[in-house]
Amino acid sequence: MKCTINWMPANGMAFSAETGSGHLLLMDGAADGGGRNLAPRPMETVLAGTGGCTAYDVVLILQRGRHDVRGCQVVVTSERAPIDPKVFTKIHMHFVVTGVGLTDAAVDRAVRMSHEKYCSASIMLAKTAEITTSFELKAA
Repeated sequence: MKCTINWMPANGMAFSAETGSGHLLLMDGAADGGGRNLAPRPMETVLAGTGGCTAYDVVLILQRGRHDVRGCQVVVTSERAPIDPKVFTKIHMHFVVTGVGLTDAAVDRAVRMSHEKYCSASIMLAKTAEITTSFELKAA
């Protein structure tokens, strides 16, 4: 995997990232750090990527189990260390999974499998952060 990051000096503390798959992602800093608040912060993109990684796993695990999953939302909240390096110290992921005939057991298993075996991002972040999860089911 490869990503090329370029600083955009004309925009203060903005950066563009071109991913190995050819997609462009913009990031920016807060005004108090020289940015213009035009895009997500780099650490927000880490959190968003982690949420996307685990949501992908949960949906795929449920689909492979032949469950009728129709939606998956993950609300990720976090806390960071107060001093540099301001690593994540706590992350909570709340899943809202929508489907037909889904059971608590199936969703719980999918969430656990993601966080224990498949989601590289959350497994990596668990080296510094306490990661907790919760979920709710919604009928489609």
